Amino acid sequence: MPKLTEEAKEARKDAILVAARRCFADYGYEGATVARLEQATGLSRGAIFNWYATKEDLFLSLADADAARFASLWLDGGFEEVLRALLVEDPAWLGVYFEIGRRLRTDATFRERWSQRAPDFERRLEERLRALQEAGELRGDVGWQTLGRFMGIVADGLAIRRATGFETEDADALIALAVSAIAPSRRQARS
Repeated sequence: MPKLTEEAKEARKDAILVAARRCFADYGYEGATVARLEQATGLSRGAIFNWYATKEDLFLSLADADAARFASLWLDGGFEEVLRALLVEDPAWLGVYFEIGRRLRTDATFRERWSQRAPDFERRLEERLRALQEAGELRGDVGWQTLGRFMGIVADGLAIRRATGFETEDADALIALAVSAIAPSRRQARS
């Protein structure tokens, strides 16, 4: 059997993640059985678990990949870009996003594994928030942690609205409002 190139290995792993995302979104973590994962990916369990040691490792890889993608979007394009991306996001991604939250709330073992991973993007987001606040591009009357939580709450709310099928025909106005809420006030900008 010929050896796969690194590029081919990454492509195979990515294809598994894409198919697994749909399966986890459709059935939840518990309902995404190995048989369903096999059907979704078109691969045998051996082929799937050759790349991911366990179903939880597969799920964590998927969660990390999604979190890194949105962190990169935020770092490269800003808060407004993240909100705009959520408006067009695949509902399968949203299903996995909410499944992560559910598992963090209900599964202590998963919560521990999630906290032990060392995602560089969280540190980079923190640094970016601090730098924007120090540069006067974000409001300074609250701490960067509060700003970060606020932005997370707004993004989560938009994701929930999208996942439940509600229209957001006033998306531009909503996004402008959310962006203005984190901008420095005119008085802060002059000081």
